[in-house]
Amino acid sequence: MTARWSGSWAKAPDPADTSTVDVDVLIPTVGRPAELATTLAGLAAQTDVDLRVVLSDQSADGDAAGAPAVAAMLRVLEVQGRSVTLLTHPERRGLAEHRQFLLDHAEAAAVLFLDDDVWLEPGSIARMLDALRTLGCGFVGSAVQGLSYLQDRRPHETAVFERWDGPVVPEVVRRGTPGFDRWSLHNAANPTHVAADLDLHPGEWVPYRVAWVGACALYDRRALEEVGGFRFWDTLPPEHAGEDVVAQWRVMERFGGAGIMPSGAVHLEAPTTVVDRRVDAPDVVFADGNVIPR
Repeated sequence: MTARWSGSWAKAPDPADTSTVDVDVLIPTVGRPAELATTLAGLAAQTDVDLRVVLSDQSADGDAAGAPAVAAMLRVLEVQGRSVTLLTHPERRGLAEHRQFLLDHAEAAAVLFLDDDVWLEPGSIARMLDALRTLGCGFVGSAVQGLSYLQDRRPHETAVFERWDGPVVPEVVRRGTPGFDRWSLHNAANPTHVAADLDLHPGEWVPYRVAWVGACALYDRRALEEVGGFRFWDTLPPEHAGEDVVAQWRVMERFGGAGIMPSGAVHLEAPTTVVDRRVDAPDVVFADGNVIPR
């Protein structure tokens, strides 16, 4: 079922049936209650798709759900008839391990890894799910856009935009390959400007080639698990970044991946919680060459 409307919130909802859920939304969080509440508010506005929320908290007190704004948004999701799973995961073994922990609790055929500082426009998840099913690839991403940069057009960074014409096919992206240069597409408000230039109608979407898509990526769960998910976490020190790049490059090589325009994902532009980025996961995982474990 899709979200119940407010006129029926006071009625006892039917028990949530997770077997019918289209998307598990997996959110890792640590110490950002205001940003998390905004992220959850965006999810509550996704009234046209069956979703379950799985929230894993690494905050010092393990009580992110106790912050008033967060608690309020969780209540909204629950009265809508959504299934909400709250987890605590105090062991700090790094971003990749936390993502694998969330993946281990997923049940739906599609999983959306959503960072705790991203607001989604209504209809965004349904649009991504439509794209994933239509394209038949391993993941579809909605690049986050920083709207404080709306007046900052960067044609030198968006020139690498390339639509997928025809089916999305597997490809290899690494540092030094032409595909790696696409990373600049997702800087600042670049996705906003590219989408405006495409002159799309409401509900329409266009797939395009990516280097990777951070913070908001919808995976075919089977595809992600077949390439190992984030189980490479134990090859990394706890302080690292780029774990999503590794997972997506592996999925892209086997199943293909794409971004879609327009993106309904807005970055809240809060200070990052990942302050030590000296270890970039792709440099460690792919240090011995381009071979992906089968």
